[in-house]
Amino acid sequence: MKAMVYRGPYKIRVQEKDIPAIEHPNDAIVRVQLAAICGSDLHLYHGMMPDTRVGMTFGHEFIGVVDRVGPSVQNLKPGDRVMVPFNIFCGSCYFCSRGLYSNCHNVNPNATAVGGIYGYSHTCGGYDGGQAEYVRVPFADVGPSIIPDWMSDEDALMCTDALATGYFGAQLGDIAEGDVVAVFGAGPVGLYAAKSAWLMGAGRVIVIDHLEYRLEKARTFAHAETLNFVEYDDIVVEMKKTTGYLGADVAIDAVGAEADGNLLQHVTGAKLKLQGGSPVALNWAIDSVRKGGTISVMGAYGPIFSAVKFGDALNKGLTLRMNQCPVKRQWPRLFSHIQNGYLKPSDIVTHRIPLEHIAEGYHIFSAKLDDCIKPVIVAGAA
Repeated sequence: MKAMVYRGPYKIRVQEKDIPAIEHPNDAIVRVQLAAICGSDLHLYHGMMPDTRVGMTFGHEFIGVVDRVGPSVQNLKPGDRVMVPFNIFCGSCYFCSRGLYSNCHNVNPNATAVGGIYGYSHTCGGYDGGQAEYVRVPFADVGPSIIPDWMSDEDALMCTDALATGYFGAQLGDIAEGDVVAVFGAGPVGLYAAKSAWLMGAGRVIVIDHLEYRLEKARTFAHAETLNFVEYDDIVVEMKKTTGYLGADVAIDAVGAEADGNLLQHVTGAKLKLQGGSPVALNWAIDSVRKGGTISVMGAYGPIFSAVKFGDALNKGLTLRMNQCPVKRQWPRLFSHIQNGYLKPSDIVTHRIPLEHIAEGYHIFSAKLDDCIKPVIVAGAA
């Protein structure tokens, strides 16, 4: 099969790899139709995620058709059109039984916190991802779901991570009716978080970013107010001004450790195999939210050595809530919103790129060229 293969920082190519085999009775092999490049994939692309090994295939957002199933799989059969959450989870451990699928205890021997993630280094279990023609899907009876007949392929693809994560970020904010919600970052997850905030009763949504084309999408897709932080001497002061000098009720960090990286991050990432991170957006969130407010964090962070203003958060009485999104837990609500016309996830897709040109897709997305917001990788025909 053809698959995207990592060869080192900024070096990816499409190569021939063996089609994955059934390794466990509850495995499925899925023939990928669509995949996507996620903002968090750029941490891998830039060589800033621990234990990203040469030869790995990235991609944790994908949909496809079941090709083969293991002998114990009961819920899927060859030919089923399926969407696969980015979390790999067993469905039965202490954490899965409580809906914490992203913290599954049985799928990642290399970490005590996060569970397994497709195509996201050996730190997250070492599973190959879906930027390929075929992918192995473990625990096939609990992870994938059959795509409803009424749902389009691209809408289903967005549900596998970006939309679910944005919705989860708004959920973690514990938004009350009429709340002022500030969203830091107007990438796909931030756009979905801003859109979702309205569904949860927000009275005002403000999106902060520095790229004008993304802010324009925040205005048209998420119907949010926008602030370009490069236009102000201090974005925190501006946030205070625009909220009557109280601050936002809820702040959502949809940025995480900056994917571009600074010198320290590149040294610690590429040389010491530890991803640093500059938590600028998180500190802005801490400073911009009102006393007693809530901060939701679902931007991607690794081990960070930079100072987070934890003392300020403590003294302001803030509630900080965070996790990797338990994707499948969000699907019933998201399906309802999509079917009823409140959400059209594919509206943020800007680029559709054949698998053989995925290296160019990574370059466009990483360098923020051609007003790229969300690139979709076309791996195979329907």
